[in-house]
Amino acid sequence: MEASELCYTSLRGLATLIQRQEVSPVEATQAVVDRVEKFDRQLNSFITLQRDEAMLQARAAEQEICAGGYRGPLHGIPIAVKDLFYTKGNQTTAGSKILRDFKPAYDATVISKLHDAGAILIGKLNMHEFARGATNMSSLIGACNNPWDTLRMPGGSSGGSAAAVAAGLCFGSLGSDTGGSIRIPAALCGIVGLKPTYGRVSRHGVFPLSWSLDHVGPMTRTVADAALMLQVIAGHDRHDPTTRTAVVPDYSVALTRDIEGARLGIPQEFYFEQLDAEVRDSVRAAIQTLERAGAQVEEVSLPLSKYAAAAGRIISLAESAEIHEQFLKTHMADYTPDVRAGLLAGQLVLGKHYLKAQRLRSLIRQEMAAALRRVDVLVTPTVPIPAPRIGQTMVDIGHETVDITWALSRLTHPANLAGFPAISVPCGSSLGELPIGLQLIGRPFAEATVLQLAYAYEQETTWHQRRPMF
Repeated sequence: MEASELCYTSLRGLATLIQRQEVSPVEATQAVVDRVEKFDRQLNSFITLQRDEAMLQARAAEQEICAGGYRGPLHGIPIAVKDLFYTKGNQTTAGSKILRDFKPAYDATVISKLHDAGAILIGKLNMHEFARGATNMSSLIGACNNPWDTLRMPGGSSGGSAAAVAAGLCFGSLGSDTGGSIRIPAALCGIVGLKPTYGRVSRHGVFPLSWSLDHVGPMTRTVADAALMLQVIAGHDRHDPTTRTAVVPDYSVALTRDIEGARLGIPQEFYFEQLDAEVRDSVRAAIQTLERAGAQVEEVSLPLSKYAAAAGRIISLAESAEIHEQFLKTHMADYTPDVRAGLLAGQLVLGKHYLKAQRLRSLIRQEMAAALRRVDVLVTPTVPIPAPRIGQTMVDIGHETVDITWALSRLTHPANLAGFPAISVPCGSSLGELPIGLQLIGRPFAEATVLQLAYAYEQETTWHQRRPMF
């Protein structure tokens, strides 16, 4: 198999080849690190490439597998992670000048789980500084570029993760999602991005942005790959008191269940307003595809969702300002201007504003929960526009000109406030060949249902098979 074809093999497909010893972990790792060195100058998706360490891990995995010690589907698989996951003894910058020399003394829980599963960590990926942004334009190493058009944004804050996965520079990644930071770049780069339920995956050892809104999840090229990664990282962690002891099901088994009679909730308000026409048409076509596969469509009412972005912004501003309180005293000049402005604004949020935002959050959660008692998932666009140009600050949608960050994140915020699982899958492309994302939102801890319906859609289409220019 040629190296380029190998690098675009699905994670699940590579796992099968490795288990059968038809492809070695050394061969797979060599292929992707060579690809990073060849193409990433155009993308700027990696902050750190750990070539030597990755090759040592690959050789160890190969020896273990040859000796009959195969650990499971992630054994010998080269992955890379957003650079806010602590990796023991290795640089963890959170995309910031402030942490450029930080080397944690321990691994994040999810990193330990990946190591235990035999995954090979090849490096750390670009991100919007301290995860505080939806564009990935503000970073220690500069903007990350979208592999479908390097003059366009990959989205953020997990932009490096999305770009690297889409361009075949790794077989999967982990991102974090506070207001859409997994799903936004997944949609703009044409990959799968899953935000699990709040409490499903540990955040211990993940540099925080907003304690009550942060989520950790997988970013992959297929839904089945996302299920495999979630299987490894999900579960209770004694180091993270927000994690739940809810049973973790076998997500891969759930994928192939029949969706005949599954109920899709289509919001009447907000989600289908102020959309790019190509996004609207692609998502409507995706809903029809799911109907033909056996699902039933029902309109639902979610009038409070339009307030989610404002409430989420108040909560995240206040919580991130508290997290950065000491750095703001000692390293004020080291922040990029947009991140510094946001953190200073957070210091001005009054307690009464924070409490009102939390009360509104409760109402939004109750409203979404009520809708999800009638349907299995909510189906919406992920992002209302295709990828904007790098440097773009405003965008025209319908008859309005709006801030680019608000535009990118307004449809993803509600699931963060509610803490419900949500996935973005590719569902179309613009006339300019830019990807478009479909969002499915489910009940708490119903990731299996969300993955099942996303997989059913994926099997009916070929959008996930498209490749960018690399």
